[in-house]
Amino acid sequence: MTQRIVTGTLLIIALAALLIAGGWYFAVAALIAITLCINEELRALRQCGHNPVRWPSYAALVLSVPLMMYFSSVVLVPMLTIICFVVLLHVMRREDPTLTDVMVSMLPVLTLVLPGMCLFGILDTSLRRMQAMLLTMVFAIAVGSDTFALFVGTWIGGRKLCPRISPHKTIAGAVGGLVGSILLAWLVGYIFARVLPTQAFPPMWANIVVGVVGGVAAQMGDLFASMVKRHCGIKDFGNLFPGHGGMLDRMDSILFAAIIVYSYRVVVMTYIPA
Repeated sequence: MTQRIVTGTLLIIALAALLIAGGWYFAVAALIAITLCINEELRALRQCGHNPVRWPSYAALVLSVPLMMYFSSVVLVPMLTIICFVVLLHVMRREDPTLTDVMVSMLPVLTLVLPGMCLFGILDTSLRRMQAMLLTMVFAIAVGSDTFALFVGTWIGGRKLCPRISPHKTIAGAVGGLVGSILLAWLVGYIFARVLPTQAFPPMWANIVVGVVGGVAAQMGDLFASMVKRHCGIKDFGNLFPGHGGMLDRMDSILFAAIIVYSYRVVVMTYIPA
C-alpha cells in the first residue's frame, strides 16, 4: 500500500505539471502514454492467441494529434471510418482471415485510439483556461471514481458489482465512485469559476451532469480493462508503475471519461450558456 501511495503521489505531481503546461506539452505526453496503452493491450491479446492488426492503431493515434488539436470534430468520424476500413481490408487479405481477427484488431481502435482522439480534441479550444478546466475535469472524474470506490467499497463491502469480471468491486463501491466523480467534477468547475471570475465557464449544473455520465463511463472503462485482463489470463497489463501495474491499468478509466468530457465540450457547451 505504501508503494502504491508513493507512486500515485508522483503521478499526480507529474500530471499537475502537464496540465499547467497544456498544449503540445500535454499532447506529446498523452501520445506517449496512449501508445504504451496500445502496446500493452495488443501484447495481452497476442499472448492469449489472437492475431490483431497492429500498425493502424499506432498510425491513427499519431495522425490524430495535430488533426484533432486543430480540426477536432470535423475529422473524428472520417478518421475512424478510414481506420475501420484499413483494418478490415488488412484482415481480409490474410491467407486465413477470421472475424475474430477483425474484432480484436478493432478493440484498441475503439477503446484506446478513439478516447485518445477525444483527449487531443479537448486541446482544440482557443481559450487556454477552458482547455485547462476540461482536461482537469477528465482526470478529476477518473480519480474521484477510483478513490471513492476503493474506500467506500472497502469500508462498506456488500454485494458484488460484476463478480465474474472483477470479484473485488462492490455495488457500494460503485455508488461511492459515482459520488466521487460528481463531487470532483463540481469542485473543478467551482474552483475555476471562483479563481477566474471574468472567464465564461459552463454552469454548475452542467458540470454535475458531466460528472454523473463521466463517472459511469470511468467505471465502465475500469471494468472493461478487467474483462480484457481476465480474457487474456493476466493480472496487470504491465509493471511500469510499482504497485499500480502498467500504463493501461492507470489510464483505463481516464480514457473512457475523456470521451464524455470531449462530448461535453463539443455538444453540450455549444447550447448551454455560461
